[in-house]
Amino acid sequence: MKMSSVIEKKNLILRNLQEVLGEDKLDVILKERDLKIYWGTATTGRPHIAYFVPISKIADYLKAGCEVTILFADLHAYLDNMKAPWELLELRVQYYEHSIKAMLSSIGVSLEKLKFVRGTEYQLSKEYTMDVYRLSSSISIHDAKKAGAEVVKQVDNPLLSGLLYPGLQALDEEYLKVDAQFGGVDQRKIFTMSEKYLPQLGYEKRIHLMNPMVPGLAGGKMSSSEVDSKIDLLDSPATVKKKLKKAFCEPGNITENGLLAFAKHVIFGLFEPNEKFKISRNEANGGDLNFSAYEDLEICFSEQKLHPADLKASIEFYINRLLDPIRQIFDKPELQKLVANAYPAPVKPKKTEKNNTNQQEEISPSRLDIRVGKIVEVSKHPEADALYIEKIDLGEEQPRTIVSGLVNYVPINEMQDRLVVVLCNLKPAKMRGIESSGMVLCASIENNGVKSVEPLEPSEGSKPGDKVFIESYEQGEPDKILNPKKKIWEQLQVDLKVSNLCEAQWQSNNLMTNAGKILSKSLKNVNIA
Repeated sequence: MKMSSVIEKKNLILRNLQEVLGEDKLDVILKERDLKIYWGTATTGRPHIAYFVPISKIADYLKAGCEVTILFADLHAYLDNMKAPWELLELRVQYYEHSIKAMLSSIGVSLEKLKFVRGTEYQLSKEYTMDVYRLSSSISIHDAKKAGAEVVKQVDNPLLSGLLYPGLQALDEEYLKVDAQFGGVDQRKIFTMSEKYLPQLGYEKRIHLMNPMVPGLAGGKMSSSEVDSKIDLLDSPATVKKKLKKAFCEPGNITENGLLAFAKHVIFGLFEPNEKFKISRNEANGGDLNFSAYEDLEICFSEQKLHPADLKASIEFYINRLLDPIRQIFDKPELQKLVANAYPAPVKPKKTEKNNTNQQEEISPSRLDIRVGKIVEVSKHPEADALYIEKIDLGEEQPRTIVSGLVNYVPINEMQDRLVVVLCNLKPAKMRGIESSGMVLCASIENNGVKSVEPLEPSEGSKPGDKVFIESYEQGEPDKILNPKKKIWEQLQVDLKVSNLCEAQWQSNNLMTNAGKILSKSLKNVNIA
């Protein structure tokens, strides 16, 4: 093999990655033979367009002559807080296999060069099970929990299944007989755990190739559980247009821009030689633009020579070009049936008759409309010394007026311009003559007659209007207004707590935005009100 060929292959393998562990080993292998890589995906939520980011890298690996195994991690999916129930697991694996094959076909990748494996094909074997036991006798609970911190649901009292998850992923490298594992940078702790513990079992340390985390349409992580942050592979062109219209695309902002990230990590990498990224504009707005390299597009946008609306229109064109072949494949009746069975719509509770007291309305935290807000104006209530009147930007046309009893706990200068977490679908109520249209959620405790209160704090990177969701309860629409007669808020509030890690939770499920967890500043093991 010529050195120039080795360099070309290495450049293809490494381009657009955020981090590589074991590059020296990569160099040695490429001088002798082609690399063997695996990428695994847990078959939980429906794949969305962010999956094109790893799929595009898989295309790079194939162009570099690599042998690629795609693992449908069905057992991992079940262990990750049982996001995929056993009865749906087989159906979801089938859906993932059809979806990923359709994506690869959409970008012109030959399926003959790929190997598809299901985890349960070997993870239930005697040999693998014995290695799980061997690994569990070496790894500490602390290391197992730390390894899964970014990818496995974290709670105060975790299930043993979540602690096993990282170890199984490490063992997959040995049982799939690969040189390298590819994944997102959010899996780095699992990769480093693998490098530490596999040699203790007598197995060699692997190379680890890490993609950056690509922002979603709302600016944070693109998530299957956050509908507005992602475009589903089967979304119609009209739905794509609607979601892109709401996508976060601040003029000149190139760091929190999911559209630019998608262009960089997917669109440009799939272009044919001499193909250019086209921005279609009328002459009044400067005429068409064409970009041969992503860097030129980024510079143009950063200098505000390209309007967000024009960027959105071009991204819409390229996304639909990718999705059209997938839509056609899934237009078959048998695949439409598979989708419906693998991801059944949530069952709505039956309406209760007035005289039937035995039927109960479902009380789920998904009925709460909780959002991030920014206090843009604050003053003391003229008729009540303990109350603030706040104008809060919640991503709506006008700020909402909300009255909060925080005067004795938070100085007024700390309220101004503060990001807060707001329950938005309470019925508006007058508080000493001022109508309040929401509630600022706070951590609260009273000891020996002394009360402490702290407004909950969104993670850095959160923005006004960001939806706050509760893990494991992402599906379902919030009530437009919570009916005060049914005491829905009161029934849900009793299980809202702050953990010993200052994490806001409902029944040990974290409150999240796409940017991260909702936290209290210092209060622990207290109620949320």
